[in-house]
Amino acid sequence: MNDKLKIKIPIANRVYPMIIEPSKEQGLRLASQKINNLIKKFEQNYSVQDKQDALAMCALQIASSRIQKKIDNDETLDTIEMKINNLIDIFEKNI
Repeated sequence: MNDKLKIKIPIANRVYPMIIEPSKEQGLRLASQKINNLIKKFEQNYSVQDKQDALAMCALQIASSRIQKKIDNDETLDTIEMKINNLIDIFEKNI
């Protein structure tokens, strides 16, 4: 445990102590900021008063965004694969 770092991460007016690898600190702190900013946004724009509701909405938005990126990446990979196969077909016809 000598290469671990003890940090405190604030989320929704609570502090969560964590023991992490130093290389993970920046990502965790940025994630905490993103969550807290989303909570403020939901509280202001949607009159959400309960932190649990705001956290649930944050979880849904973050998860759906990640899933949508995966879907978009899969579609992009499919398009690239199709174009490569078309180029291979053209190349093979011209040999």
